[in-house]
Amino acid sequence: MKADRRSFLKGLGAAAGAGLLVPSWGAFARGRRDFKISVAGWSMHREVQSGQISQRQIFRVMREEFEIDAFELVNTMLEVPTSSYVDQIRRESGRYNVAIPLIMIDSEGNLGDADANRRKRAVRDHHKWIYVASDLGCHSVRVNWRGEPRNWQSDEAAATDFVNRSTEAFKSLCEFGAANGINVIIENHGGPSSYPAMLTRLIRAVDSPNFGTLPDFGNFPNDVDRYDAVDRMMPFAKAVSAKCYDFGADGNETRIDFERMLQICVDKHGYSGFIGIEYEGNRMSEREGIRAARDLLIKLRG
Repeated sequence: MKADRRSFLKGLGAAAGAGLLVPSWGAFARGRRDFKISVAGWSMHREVQSGQISQRQIFRVMREEFEIDAFELVNTMLEVPTSSYVDQIRRESGRYNVAIPLIMIDSEGNLGDADANRRKRAVRDHHKWIYVASDLGCHSVRVNWRGEPRNWQSDEAAATDFVNRSTEAFKSLCEFGAANGINVIIENHGGPSSYPAMLTRLIRAVDSPNFGTLPDFGNFPNDVDRYDAVDRMMPFAKAVSAKCYDFGADGNETRIDFERMLQICVDKHGYSGFIGIEYEGNRMSEREGIRAARDLLIKLRG
């Protein structure tokens, strides 16, 4: 038996040296994966925008209907963030013991805008959400990277200028975030942010411990390999978004290989934080999509 085991291990080593795909020992006896499950607010945007429910009321749904421990807010789906309203959100979160890991911020200006005054205003306009995130016990705010020139992909000088001016704005925002105990993270959410070479270039230029990425399983253009891109974003990840669209009879997502994504995020990079369900499909209802994604993640977690 020992000789057989040595031969087997030797064969594995030779295959690995040749660059062949060899299952890790985790594939044979992986055990339970160490990550938590949350729901991104956008998963219920149709219900919220139609007035069927508010984000304040979703905490009850998360706990009583889905048995989910965390819910990620979206700023454009919230009411005006007065102190009394933020207190209501905090009370509902605490009442149902549902954490708020982060707030996704949209429509607050382009942090890479060509105009310096507009960049500064965008930074200031993000400040209020960092305050709100701090009050709600979040660890991060998710921001966008916008304001790119049209020729950023074909003109290196234009791309460099865009990174440089963006670096200034993000450093300022990260300093404000750090002072309030909040990370600033960028999701692949269109434009340069969906190209990992550009995004990681910015991350390294800003060089702040509270600046990072939020790899989303979707949101990549056709010329980007989503699995390679997520792999390249994961060293800087402070959150992960499990984008999903539809599920087959076998329970698997029909467009994205969730098992492969978890091998990258959890098995390879050791991620153990929240993986946020972001359902964007149309065939299933929002709640059906959330439930299907939750069940798949629970199954794959082991």
